[in-house]
Amino acid sequence: MIDFRARLLGAALAASLALAPAAPVLAREPAALPAASPESVGFSSERLKRLDAAMQQVVDDGRVAGMTTLLMRHGKVVEFRTYGKASLAAGQAMPKDEIFRIYSMSKPITGVAMMILFEEGKWKLDDPVTKFIPELKDLKLMKIDGAGNQTLVPLDRPPTMRELMSHTAGFGYGLNDKHPVDKMFRDKEVLASNGLQDMVDKVATIPLMFEPGTQWYYSVAVDLQGYIVQKLSGEPLGQFMDEKIFKPLKMNDTGFVVPKSQISRLSPVYVGDPKTGKIEEAKQLFGYDLPDYTQPPRMESGGGGLLSTTTDYARFAQMIANGGELDGVRILSPATVELMGTNMIPDKVLVSSNGTVATSFNDAVGFGLDFAVVNDPRKAGTLQGKGTMSWGGAAGTWFWTDPTNDVVFVGMIQRLGGTGGEDLGTATRTLVYQALVDPKK
Repeated sequence: MIDFRARLLGAALAASLALAPAAPVLAREPAALPAASPESVGFSSERLKRLDAAMQQVVDDGRVAGMTTLLMRHGKVVEFRTYGKASLAAGQAMPKDEIFRIYSMSKPITGVAMMILFEEGKWKLDDPVTKFIPELKDLKLMKIDGAGNQTLVPLDRPPTMRELMSHTAGFGYGLNDKHPVDKMFRDKEVLASNGLQDMVDKVATIPLMFEPGTQWYYSVAVDLQGYIVQKLSGEPLGQFMDEKIFKPLKMNDTGFVVPKSQISRLSPVYVGDPKTGKIEEAKQLFGYDLPDYTQPPRMESGGGGLLSTTTDYARFAQMIANGGELDGVRILSPATVELMGTNMIPDKVLVSSNGTVATSFNDAVGFGLDFAVVNDPRKAGTLQGKGTMSWGGAAGTWFWTDPTNDVVFVGMIQRLGGTGGEDLGTATRTLVYQALVDPKK
C-alpha cells in the first residue's frame, strides 16, 4: 500500500509564528465518549494485546516520549491507552487529555469546512480556483528542460477546485528546495505569511510545478482552501471552524490557541538527534522557532495549524464514519462524505515526492477531497475496509475512519518526522484488524 502520509506531512507549520486578531480558544469541558467491551463489538481482547505491546515497545525503545491510541467501533471506545511520558523533562505520565500539535491532520477538518460551503451552493468541484481567488489568474507554468533551463509559459487552463482539494492543482509547498518552485515557496516564506491574504498574494507570484490535473504533489492547497472558506463565509477561518465543526461536535479542546491556564496540557514536541540516536525536545521547525500557542497565530493555517486531543479528533473521525453526523448533530450529508472519500485522481496521474516522480496512483489506493482513500484494501495490502479515509501529521499523529467496518482509530505522538522507524500508521492497521475477529457484530 502506498503510504501517502509518510514524511510528506510536514505542513504549514511556520504559519503560526506571530499575532493576528482572532482565533478560537481551547478548553471547554471535554466531551465523554461511550465505551464498549472489545468482544461486544467483535474484537478479541487477547489479540488486542499485540497492539498494546507494539506501542509500548515504541516507547520503551526511546523512539517517542509518549503516545495515546484510541480505538472505536460503532461509535464506542474499545480501547483508549496511554504510554510513556507527556514530557521527558517533567516526567509526568501521558494523560488522556493531552493537547497535541496535529499539523496536517488539520487538512481533513479544513476539507469538511469547505464541504459545508459546498452544500450551501457556494462553489462547485469543477469551478476554476480563480473564480474565488482572482489573484491567481496570471499564474504561469515553470518548464525545466534537460539542461535545467527554466522557462515560464501560460497555463493550458487554471486549476479547478477538485484539483485544489486533491493536490493535483500544481502548487508547491516549500517544505524542501529540491524543485525550483518549492524553493521559491521557501524563499518567499509563504508558510510564514502575515495572514491568509498575504499568503495568497505570495502564491500568486510563484509559478505552478505542472499543468493542473497531471501530477499529485503535496502542496499549499489546503491553506488556499482555508482562505476560500474565510472569503466565502465572511468569517475568520478559526471562527467558522469553531461555529460549524468544533462546537457542534463537542471538540472542546480543538483550535488554533491554547489558553495560558491550559498550557501545561500542551505536549512538548521532540526530534531525533542523528548523532546520538536519541530524541530531544525540538526548538525549531523549518528554521523557525516553535510558535507560542498561547497567542493567536499570524496566519490561521488550514493546512497545519490546529491543536487537538485524542478524544476530540476521534469525535471528528466518527462523524465521518457515520456519514456526517454525531450524537444527533449533522455536519454533512452522507452523500457529501461519500464524495470526500471518492478517489479524485485520474488514471496515470503521477505522484511526485520531493520534486521527483515517485510512483503512480492505482485502483487500490487513491486520494479524495483532503483524505487518502482505500479503494481496494486487499489489493493495497491492508486489512482495512473499502473506503477507509485517513491522513496524518508532521509530528507523527495519524488516524483513519473505516465506514465499511465502522472502525475509527486515532494515534497521537509528538516526534517530528515520525518515529524514526516503522510507520505507526501502517503497523497499527494490521494490529487493529487482526483483532477484529467477528466483524458482523
